Amino acid sequence: MSTKLIDYDYNLPEELIGQHPAEPRDHSRLMAVDKKNETTEDKHFYDIIDYLKEGDVLVRNSTKVIPARLFGRKETGAVLEVLLLKRINLDTWECLVGHAKKLKLGQKVYIGNNNELIGELIEIKDDGNRIIKFSYEGVFEEVLDHLGKMPLPPYIVEALQDQSRYQTVYAIKGESVAAPTAGLHFTKELLKKIEDKGVTIVDIFLEVGLGTFRPVQTEDVLDHKMHEERFEIPKEACEIINRAKKEGRRIVAVGTTTVRALESAAKDDGTLEAESSSTDIFIYPGYRFKIIDALITNFHLPKSTLLMLVSAFSNREFMLKVYKEAVEKKYHFFSFGDAMFIY
Repeated sequence: MSTKLIDYDYNLPEELIGQHPAEPRDHSRLMAVDKKNETTEDKHFYDIIDYLKEGDVLVRNSTKVIPARLFGRKETGAVLEVLLLKRINLDTWECLVGHAKKLKLGQKVYIGNNNELIGELIEIKDDGNRIIKFSYEGVFEEVLDHLGKMPLPPYIVEALQDQSRYQTVYAIKGESVAAPTAGLHFTKELLKKIEDKGVTIVDIFLEVGLGTFRPVQTEDVLDHKMHEERFEIPKEACEIINRAKKEGRRIVAVGTTTVRALESAAKDDGTLEAESSSTDIFIYPGYRFKIIDALITNFHLPKSTLLMLVSAFSNREFMLKVYKEAVEKKYHFFSFGDAMFIY
C-alpha cells in the first residue's frame, strides 16, 4: 500500500477532459472493469444493464444540485462572484467570493437587476471562506433559481446550454454544489429497464461539496485533511440493503459520493442503521469495504482522493493500468466524461 501522492499520478491530455455531456445521457462510453480477473471491456453506458443481475441493489445519491453561482456588485459597481458552499441557517451561507479582499466586513453585494438578493459579509473564516447573510423577498430557493447558475467544475470551460444536464434525472432534494456525476449517465428509460430486470433501486443522500475537486497538496496522502459532507440514509434504504447483504446479493453503488455515505454509516458487522450525519471519511488502499460490491464511477483527477478510493476498491497498480488504457482509447474524463463499472 502506497501513501505517496506521486504514486496516484497519471498523464492526462487536456483534450480528453469532457467539456459537454453525452447526448442522449446513456450514450457515453463505459469501460467494464473486472477487478478479479484484471480485464476490461469497451461498451456504452446503456450496456450497464448487461452487467447488473436480478437481485442486485443499485444505490444512488439522489441529491439535488443548486444553482450556487451568483454574480453581483458592490455599491461602487465592482463586480463580484459569490459561490454558495454550505447553508448555516435559513438566510446565512458559507461562501467563496472571487476577489474576496474587495468585500470588507459589513459591506454588501447586490445581486440581480433589481437587487432581488442582497448579501452582507458578516464573518471571514480562518480558511478564507466568507459567511454572508442574505436578505430577499419571498422564498430563497425561488430567488436562487432565478438568479443563480450551475456551479460547474473549474476544468469545464465551455458554457452549459441546458442547466438540467448538470443534474441527475432522479434528483430529489438537497443543497449540493457539485453533481454526483456518475449518476448523470442514467436516463429514466434506462432506470425503468434496470428495475424491470429485477434490480432494486434505493435512494440515499449526500450533499456534494467543492472539496470533491480539491487536489491533495500533501506529499504523504495520510496528511491530507478531508472535507466534510452531510449525508442521510433513510430507514427504508437500510432495511433493503441489510436484507440484500444477508442474502448474499450485490450492493452496486452509483458514484463515489454514494460509497462515502454508505461506508460512513456502516457498522463493524457490515450492517447499516438509518443515519443523518456528516462524514469526512477518507478511503485509500488498505481500506476494507463493508457495504459495496460493485461501483459505477467516472474517471477521476490525477492525485485525487477519488482516484485513491477506486484504487482501494480494486488495486492501485491495476487501476493505473486501466487509466492508461482509457487515455490510449481516448475515453473522456471527469464530470462530463465517460464511465466505468468496477465489479
